[in-house]
Amino acid sequence: MKTNTINGLKKPELLAPAGNWSMLNTAIKSGANAVYFGVKQLNMRAAAGNFDLSDLPEIVKHCSASNIKTHLTLNTIVYENELSELDEIVKTAKSSGIDMIICWDMSVIQKCLEYKVPFCISTQASISNSASVKFYEQIGANRVVLARECTLDKIQEIKQNAKIEIETFIHGAMCVAVSGRCFMSHDMFGKSANRGECLQPCRREFEIKDLDQKGTLILGEDYVMSPKDLCSIEFIDKIIDAGVDSLKIEGRKRAPEYIAKVVSSYRKAIDCYFDGCLTDDLKQNLKGELSKVYNRGFSSGFYFGQPGKDDFAKIYGSAATTRKVYVGRVTNYYQKINVVQIKIEADKLEIGDSIYFIGDTTGVVDRQVTSLLLDEKNVTVAEKGNEITFVCDERIRVHDKVYKVVNLDS
Repeated sequence: MKTNTINGLKKPELLAPAGNWSMLNTAIKSGANAVYFGVKQLNMRAAAGNFDLSDLPEIVKHCSASNIKTHLTLNTIVYENELSELDEIVKTAKSSGIDMIICWDMSVIQKCLEYKVPFCISTQASISNSASVKFYEQIGANRVVLARECTLDKIQEIKQNAKIEIETFIHGAMCVAVSGRCFMSHDMFGKSANRGECLQPCRREFEIKDLDQKGTLILGEDYVMSPKDLCSIEFIDKIIDAGVDSLKIEGRKRAPEYIAKVVSSYRKAIDCYFDGCLTDDLKQNLKGELSKVYNRGFSSGFYFGQPGKDDFAKIYGSAATTRKVYVGRVTNYYQKINVVQIKIEADKLEIGDSIYFIGDTTGVVDRQVTSLLLDEKNVTVAEKGNEITFVCDERIRVHDKVYKVVNLDS
């Protein structure tokens, strides 16, 4: 890994989420050093796409070809009747060559030790001090993910006393409960957050009702249990200076364009930091790029102390400044001349539009339309039903979906 010529720091790993093949390939193309993902069992994102256990050998082979590390999440509570299933998963992970398993249930730790699989302790363990790090080091952990409630100065202090790797979250959703250990979804809907099934009722607006039911009041002017998303792009240099080994992006349930924008933005910031060209203007430009994809507004989380009232969301759902609109699908790509052919199936496409091509193998390709050919004639607009062509210098694949990017902040 490249080192900083000023203070000798190792360039940290950029760890990206992958909920399906499209996200996986997008993360690789966008500059991730490692990816983390789950199989359909025993992970904290049961509602994400996830992979089949049988996919693991192919995933590892595919990632290894690009020198990308693979981290398998097995970070839920494990019940007695699932121990045999757990054994099969860890054994398959071992034979497939998975680089690390993310866990915190002692049954998973025991299996990792049994099969000699490197493991990382999940943020679910709420590790907030160097004594806890030392404990997990002594039982064989290779890495720990610190609790999201740790401040930057505490992270630096813990890292100075740690003999194993330290990982922290740098971007994505935050939970109002301590490290996500919440029972609200379980109590309301029978869907446990600690089993990866959270329905996120906390993200909604709440009202209070008087005992006589004569009136109700909306509880506050914001979503009082829905924190804004963590965004560290403005102080990513400080996290690197703290000596953190791995910088983790949250988002296995989000869309491929989110992965493309977030991973590429932090990749640029990290590389520019080590090249000595990470300026405040660049940070602000990258923050603008990050705001284009799904977010609930941005917060610095706990990095500089306990979040305040301004760190809670003001709206339900996304505050992104853009949204994607389905336009059509790719019907051909002429690789020798770099020309893509698209069937317009909805809306329309115009010169100047920004578009995403999204597919399992392609990942995400972000381009601006600079020309359109319809029946070998130049046009400025393509309507529904038209089949048009234009130059695209990156390979696109048949059946990839095409989306128009619409600005929402104007």
